[in-house]
Amino acid sequence: MFHRNRAKTAVARRLQAGWRAALVLVFLALAVPAQAQIALKDVTGREVTLAAPAKRLLIDDGRFLIALALIHRDPVSVLAAWPRDINRIGTRTYEAYRAAFPAIDALAKVASSAGAVSIEQVVAARPDLAVFSLGGQPSPEARARIEAAGIPVVVIDFFTHPLTHMEPSLLLLGAATGASAKAQEFLAFRRSHLDAVRDSLTGLTESERPRVFLEPHAAMTADCCNSPGRGNVGDIIEAVGGANIGAAVIPRAFGKLNLEYVIAQDPQVYIATGGSHMEGTAGLLIGPEYSAAKARETLARVVARPGFAGFAAVRDHRVHGLSHQMLNSPLDLFTVEILAKWIHPERFGALDVERTVAQVNERFLTVPVEGPNWVSLD
Repeated sequence: MFHRNRAKTAVARRLQAGWRAALVLVFLALAVPAQAQIALKDVTGREVTLAAPAKRLLIDDGRFLIALALIHRDPVSVLAAWPRDINRIGTRTYEAYRAAFPAIDALAKVASSAGAVSIEQVVAARPDLAVFSLGGQPSPEARARIEAAGIPVVVIDFFTHPLTHMEPSLLLLGAATGASAKAQEFLAFRRSHLDAVRDSLTGLTESERPRVFLEPHAAMTADCCNSPGRGNVGDIIEAVGGANIGAAVIPRAFGKLNLEYVIAQDPQVYIATGGSHMEGTAGLLIGPEYSAAKARETLARVVARPGFAGFAAVRDHRVHGLSHQMLNSPLDLFTVEILAKWIHPERFGALDVERTVAQVNERFLTVPVEGPNWVSLD
């Protein structure tokens, strides 16, 4: 009898222990809330909902890699596919990212925003979110086919209207990949610098805005002249107190001016953009692949083209060169500051752009930004 009672007691204890364990699990389940869905609204106003943070993004512009690098220590870890458009980020920068993140070699290749969207490539990459540029987004029909394959689509923009769309675009990338706090941190930093530039322009009159000719990919081809219009870096020129000569005649973000028009405008500040993608042309070679001396040498040949010698900018020694890789990404903060110094040196003499670069490198980037990314001819 004693042994039978002891056995019953042992069974009862095991049952009680089991019930206690089950109750603990129930309480833990109740205490941990279900993961909330992630609601995203892109720059076109379309809304997308994710069940969990995306871990396999598809991007159609290599500069989105740089944006992701500001909010992820390993930006490649959240990618499934990219266009390998190395010219957009620069060869040396690509090599640095490849050394830091070897997994970049295993990413699927898709068409860039400069080409046509391949639905087959997008579906084959199996992304959990496809991120397209505003200017290169799929047609409604293509988007419907991509979404029918179970792939949500969003559109961001660092190109068409950078000062308007950059912030919501980076916030979307942060929210989509579980890095909202880091996106907010960078944007607060960026906002403080933009506010400082704006405050320094208080009281500026229209007559104090110098005429600015910024020539993207200057001298890439024999014909002249590339120019921003209403949008793109033209927005930045206007924001830092310049008058973009292309805005009056180019209704889009980017287009061409004829040389006669440029000469008639007599620009007071001239800025050429270039980079390693200009090898083999008569254009500006600038960026971490080159010395500052090489950048100045190639900038000199850019303004040696017919018609340029008569510009007020050339006569007054206000000729500058900028790496094109400093455009169309959140790194355009550096462009805002250096253009402010070039366009209004009397207001921004104390602005230290190199210090801003050092702060971004230290606080946000695993792969640092290296230069030279801007030079002046004289």
